[in-house]
Amino acid sequence: MPADIAEKVHDHPCYSEGAHHHYARIHVAVAPACNIQCNYCNRKYDCSNESRPGVTSERLTPEESVKKVMFVGGEVQRMSVLGIAGPGDALANPEKTFKTFEMVREKAPDLKLCLSTNGLALPDYVDEMVKYDIDHITVTINSVDETGEIGSKIYPWIYHNNKRIYGKEAARILLEKQLEGMAKCVEHGILIKANSVLIPGINDKHLPEVSKKLKEIGVFLHNIMPIISEPEFGTKFALDGVPSATDQQQMEVQEACGMDMKLMQHCRQCRADAVGLIGEDRGAEFTKERFAEMSFDALEEHYNVEGRKEAHAKIEEFRFFLDRANERVRKEKADLSSDGQTILVAVTTAGEGMINQHFGSVKEFLIYEAGDLGIRFIHHRKLDYEYCAGPDGTNPIDAIVEKLKDCKLILTAKIGGCPQDDLKAAGLVADMSYAYQPMEASVLKATRKYFNLPEEMEAN
Repeated sequence: MPADIAEKVHDHPCYSEGAHHHYARIHVAVAPACNIQCNYCNRKYDCSNESRPGVTSERLTPEESVKKVMFVGGEVQRMSVLGIAGPGDALANPEKTFKTFEMVREKAPDLKLCLSTNGLALPDYVDEMVKYDIDHITVTINSVDETGEIGSKIYPWIYHNNKRIYGKEAARILLEKQLEGMAKCVEHGILIKANSVLIPGINDKHLPEVSKKLKEIGVFLHNIMPIISEPEFGTKFALDGVPSATDQQQMEVQEACGMDMKLMQHCRQCRADAVGLIGEDRGAEFTKERFAEMSFDALEEHYNVEGRKEAHAKIEEFRFFLDRANERVRKEKADLSSDGQTILVAVTTAGEGMINQHFGSVKEFLIYEAGDLGIRFIHHRKLDYEYCAGPDGTNPIDAIVEKLKDCKLILTAKIGGCPQDDLKAAGLVADMSYAYQPMEASVLKATRKYFNLPEEMEAN
C-alpha cells in the first residue's frame, strides 16, 4: 500500500481492520432527508435497541452535532473519525452536512471526516468534499446492471432533477451517477468504501460483478452487508418475505467477491447515531441534555486536543507491540495450511485486539479461518442476546450453537462449566488458555494445538 494511503487509513476504524480494535468513531444524525427509496430500508427514530443503518434516537442541528462531537471527543479520547451517515443521505442534506463539517474542521481539527451516500448526488459535491478535506466516503451500490433490471427490484424510486422517477429508468440513472461520482472521487484522491447489501434471490449472484466494476474504478474497499430483514423492522423486503442473509451466505459471497476486491469484513452496520468502537454502541450515553447548554469555549477545553494526542500515542505504542506479537500470522487463503485443512475459530473480545471478554457477556463473535500456517479474519456474528441474559423458558446455548455450527473452536477469557459442557456436546471446544493474549497469534496457536502440532511455528 502506498505510504500516503496507509497513513490515511491507519487510524480509521472502518478502513483498517487493525484500527477498529483500537479507534472509535462517532456518527451524527444531521441528515434526515433521502433522495431514493430502498426496499431494505425503513428509517425510524427512537429505536434505541435497533443497531442497523438508518436508525437514530434523536436528530441534531449542525450546531448540536458539533457540540456532541466535541463533548464525546473529550470523553472518548480514542475517537478518530466523524461520519455523517443519515438517518437519510448526507448529500441529500448538503447544507446541514457541509455546515457540520465546516464547524468540526475548525473546532476539532484532528478528526478524520467521512460521509455516507447512495451516490445519486455525489457528482455534484466532490469539489465541496475536497474543500473540507473529506477524504473518506462510503457509497452504497447494490447493482451494476446497466439494464436496470436488478436495481428496479431494490429501489422503487429516486428523486432526481425535482421529480420522482420509477422503475428501471430510476435504477439506470442512479447507477450512472454512482459511477460518475466515484470516478471523480478517485481522481481527487478521496478513498471510497463501497457498501453492497446482500439480498438473497435479488443480487446475491450479481455481487461479484459489482466487485469487478469497483476495482476498475479504483474503489479502495468493498463491504458485503447482509440484509437485515426481520418483519418487525417494517421494510418492504421484510414484509414481502425476503429473508435476512445468513452468515454462510455472506461468507459465500465474500469468497466470490474477494477474488477481485479488498473486502471490509469487520462492518457492524452501524446506526446513524453510533458512538464508540465498531461493535459497541455508546450512543445512549451522549444525549443532547449532556452537552446542549455547554458553551463552545467550555467544550473546547473539554475536548482537550493535547490530551487526545497523548491518548492516541499510547494506542500506537500498544499497537506496535501487538503487531509484533501477531507477526507472520495473517495470511491469504491459499497460504493458511500446508495440507489444505482449515477450521473456523470464534473469538470473544471487548476490543484492543485481545481475548478479553467472558463468554456469558458476549454479544458477537469474531470468526477466523485458520490452518497450521496462518489465519485470516472472515467476519463477525451477532447474537440476539447474551448467554447470561437469554429469554425465560429457553436455553440460550441453543442459539449460540446454531450461530457457530460451522466452527470448531471458541477462544474466550472465561466460561462456566455448564455452557462449556453444552458446547462440547455440540462439537465445539471452548478454550480459556489464551485469555488476555493477543487475539490473532492465539488463534493460530489454538489451531495448531487442535491439529496436534506445536503451538509455536518454527522461524522462517
